[in-house]
Amino acid sequence: MLQEVIETKLHEAFEPEYLKVVNESYMHNVPPGSESHFKVIVVSDKFDGLRLIGRHREVNKVLADELANHIHALSMHTYTQAEWKAQNESAPDSPMCMGGSK
Repeated sequence: MLQEVIETKLHEAFEPEYLKVVNESYMHNVPPGSESHFKVIVVSDKFDGLRLIGRHREVNKVLADELANHIHALSMHTYTQAEWKAQNESAPDSPMCMGGSK
């Protein structure tokens, strides 16, 4: 299952305080059971001192194979522990897909 692979890789790379991987494929015009659209929330000390683009590059490196071969879209929310607490330990909801038949 692709979601489990993503969770394992992110956990090993970032040792997060909080990690959530959500399969949002159901929100898009894809066959039932698809694993093509994901949202990840990663809270890690390893993001300290990195700007947002640097954090996203690090996630992209970790998931390079999945992004090249399986994932169509990846929404990333990357926080330090202080930022996560300032966000009231929540990330924004993803919008519903406006394309296709949805």
